Amino acid sequence: MKGRSAPARMVIIDGKPLPDVLDEAMIRAVVHGFYDRIREDALLGPVFSSRIAADDWPRHLQRMCDFWSATLLRTSRYQGRPLPPHLAIPEIEKRHFHRWLQLFAETVEATCPKDVAALFLDRALRIAHSFRLAIGFHRGEDTTGLCPIGHADLALPSGRPGNGEGA
Repeated sequence: MKGRSAPARMVIIDGKPLPDVLDEAMIRAVVHGFYDRIREDALLGPVFSSRIAADDWPRHLQRMCDFWSATLLRTSRYQGRPLPPHLAIPEIEKRHFHRWLQLFAETVEATCPKDVAALFLDRALRIAHSFRLAIGFHRGEDTTGLCPIGHADLALPSGRPGNGEGA
């Protein structure tokens, strides 16, 4: 992974310039590595396989690469609406989001430098909480007490919480 070529404008996230090492190749590595884990997972694999046909996976992976490119690199490649497909999954619960975040944290920790892994995970945590709130609201549930799944809730192989800090 070589890094991005000089952008026409500097991308700033959380008041800091985006790390140069974060590029399309790294996003692709994260997305493909993550969904490899998802497809093998006992909890999440069946949810995904019941909704994404085997021959639709390449299109789904490209769409997720587009999503993360738009989210982190501020490209305009993703034009979709990510929430509606999740609203249509009646069995989705907190445990599914927790497992999704756990696998995502493991993937970014294994794939990215610490600062980039933290950036990915921060966005994933925000997205998960937003989706949990929207799904609860859509189902008519009281979401006022819904707490986000946080860094400390995720146990990573390195033994450190997924906050991008530590050794």
